[in-house]
Amino acid sequence: MYLSAWARVDGMALADVDRALYEDRSLVKHLAMRRTLFVFPRATLPAAVAGPSARVAAAERKRLIKEIDAQGLHGDGAAWLAKATDAVMALLADGRAHTSTELREQLPVIQGKVTSGSGKWAATIPVGPRVLTVLSAEGRVVRGPNDGAWTVSRPRWTSMAAWLGEPVAPMDEQDGTTELVRGWLRAFGPGTVADMKWWLGGTVRGVKAALAALAAVEVDLGGGETGWVLPDDVEPEPPVEPWAALLPSLDPTIMGWQSRDWYLAPHREHLFDYAGNAGHSAWWDGRAVGGWRQTEDGAIELQLLEDVGTEALTALETEADRLTNFLSGTRSLPRFPSPLSKQ
Repeated sequence: MYLSAWARVDGMALADVDRALYEDRSLVKHLAMRRTLFVFPRATLPAAVAGPSARVAAAERKRLIKEIDAQGLHGDGAAWLAKATDAVMALLADGRAHTSTELREQLPVIQGKVTSGSGKWAATIPVGPRVLTVLSAEGRVVRGPNDGAWTVSRPRWTSMAAWLGEPVAPMDEQDGTTELVRGWLRAFGPGTVADMKWWLGGTVRGVKAALAALAAVEVDLGGGETGWVLPDDVEPEPPVEPWAALLPSLDPTIMGWQSRDWYLAPHREHLFDYAGNAGHSAWWDGRAVGGWRQTEDGAIELQLLEDVGTEALTALETEADRLTNFLSGTRSLPRFPSPLSKQ
């Protein structure tokens, strides 16, 4: 998310993001849609917790209890999970932050391992982080200070109420979904019901209820497909100058819609891994035209998938030089490298 912010905010420094995350706490890391870690503005957090996070928390809780019961690790899985979550919250009540390893060392109740998945995807994993996943999706704990550099995720866990100075304000699940659909339409609209359902990890029913509550307007997307916009967003957008951008893995723009051919085709197979995670991408005038990688000496190297012309190439090379200077030799490896970046 540091590189996503860099692509959009002129003059941004790494310290600006760190300040928002760890000092002002105006941005909050939170497990939400599709069991993915997001960074939310603090004001959006109640909607995220009530809407998609509640669905993730319920699914994770059910799955963990089922695995505990099936493998006979702690007897009654539901009773054990209640005891485990109570123990974690009691330890974090004083506001201090702990690594997951420290929590396991101090709380025997969250020690042990279970086998998750099946076949070649089966893995034996500690149950402690799984308990933190449930509590995180419920908005009760949060990834606080980071022990690593900005390129590394080594969070210390703390109580959400302690981190923010107050608990996350309660909100009805449908109200939370509606607020997130409002934000999505403002940023990504027009879009289809399928786009919004996928992005939220929700249901068609929930999306349609949100669209009705927002008095969203149905619009023609061409090719017999319809989409939706907010009622104050029906006028055509004014034209903008062609623009170039280098976006990082899992950037919200490339991940924002389910139907992506209008900005991605024919490059999907090169820019997404087998699980649907986007790698680094290079953009010209609203379309993904390739990717980029970082060489061992820290320089940014373009990996274009089409002839973009002189103007676009010059603009993209300028962005590559800018990003090289911003990183100053620090290597930022993608968590989900694309097939293109591996070439």
